[in-house]
Amino acid sequence: MRTDVIEAFPRVAVPLDGRRAAAIAIVVSGDDSVVWLTRRASGMRAHPGQFALPSGRVDPGEDAIGAALRELEEELGVVAERADCVGLLDDYPTRSGYVITPVVVRLPGPARLRPNPEEVAHVHEIGVRELAVEPRFLTIPESDRPVIQLPLVGHLVHAPTAAVLYQFREAALYGRTTRVAHFEQPVFAWR
Repeated sequence: MRTDVIEAFPRVAVPLDGRRAAAIAIVVSGDDSVVWLTRRASGMRAHPGQFALPSGRVDPGEDAIGAALRELEEELGVVAERADCVGLLDDYPTRSGYVITPVVVRLPGPARLRPNPEEVAHVHEIGVRELAVEPRFLTIPESDRPVIQLPLVGHLVHAPTAAVLYQFREAALYGRTTRVAHFEQPVFAWR
């Protein structure tokens, strides 16, 4: 993984403009070889059953890093420190009213996962090199922006998760600064 590129990533911040701030943790574990992708529990109020990374809204008094680390602990039972944060990627504005800040976290050693069953139905360990899949771009009648999908773990992962993982892979594997805020989400994720 190109941590130098993540550390120096020229991120683009997006103003909230009435939306809520959220953070998402892209956690790299196992000698920079594995990223954790979750399947949200079916009983979740928002986006049940969808693929996700540990994420949630930024609480009062928190910044994106603090929120991402808190969500990582709440969802997967993994404690990480601010010093484990490698860098931030571009903000991604969602159709559901959030501006998500991706936080890249590199764990110094192996971690024992303890998924919270109320939030996480399953955790997939994806090799960082597996992110080098060919993305799919769809058109939908509801938007003039392309919908991005990544074929991972035998399924299609959609934005915002797909957009964030795509930007991460572009930087971490190829050293490229690739923007993703223009990628659309599928209509089912708009609520």
